[in-house]
Amino acid sequence: MADNTPNPEGMNVNVNLDTTPVLYTDNVSLTINQDGLVMDFMQKLGPTNQLRIVARIGMSRDHAKKLYKVLGDQLKLVEGQVQTGKTIRN
Repeated sequence: MADNTPNPEGMNVNVNLDTTPVLYTDNVSLTINQDGLVMDFMQKLGPTNQLRIVARIGMSRDHAKKLYKVLGDQLKLVEGQVQTGKTIRN
């Protein structure tokens, strides 16, 4: 199964849902310097104090600022739709 979702720039993004899993994360660690940042997305391993990194994403500081803005805008939008009772469609 494939999902062809248009993004804001009008480009189609192809995702093979059979081979591209959604990785759940309940912890994030950031390493930031003047050149950019790396986000380590982690899962807690059961009732232990151990974490397993499931994905590492690196980007420039400029890209991180854009991500921060878009993520904040989308969260505000969704929260507004939930409060007003509107249906959210992706």
